[in-house]
Amino acid sequence: MINKHPGQRIAVFIDVQNLYHSAKNIYKAKVNFKEILKTAVSQRSLIRAFAYVVRTKTGEEKLFFEALIKLGIETRVKDLQEFYDGQKKADWDVGLVIDAIRISPRLDALIIVSGDGDFVPLVEYLRNQGKRVEVLAFGKSSSHLLKDAADEFIDLGKSPKKYLLKK
Repeated sequence: MINKHPGQRIAVFIDVQNLYHSAKNIYKAKVNFKEILKTAVSQRSLIRAFAYVVRTKTGEEKLFFEALIKLGIETRVKDLQEFYDGQKKADWDVGLVIDAIRISPRLDALIIVSGDGDFVPLVEYLRNQGKRVEVLAFGKSSSHLLKDAADEFIDLGKSPKKYLLKK
């Protein structure tokens, strides 16, 4: 399998909700997406970076979305669904998978920034297509199956000062 080198064409897929909840619940902190993107790219040729985000009725996340865009990250926005019984849902898994499969023929490596085990079949598919697949996430809240499926797993939790923002 190919290691990281400057000519490699890559794309980054960021499951914002997964990282947000991990950072909040484990570290009581916010995520430093600038540093995560820098680590994901690793001197390689970034073709596209996507962040899968959720918009609430209040719109309080607007500045956050703008900050992602300033970093060169394309935002994929979905409205938060609120159900009659009070439950809330905003699942981007299928959207991320479709984007990854659609763009993968033009890439050498795909970087999934999420610890969600639901992405294991995607990782297996991409690797079977000859792609390098890396996963970046907080190890404590990441699926062991996902870690094992990837060519490389980078545990953001090993450098919390680098990947987290103090409140």
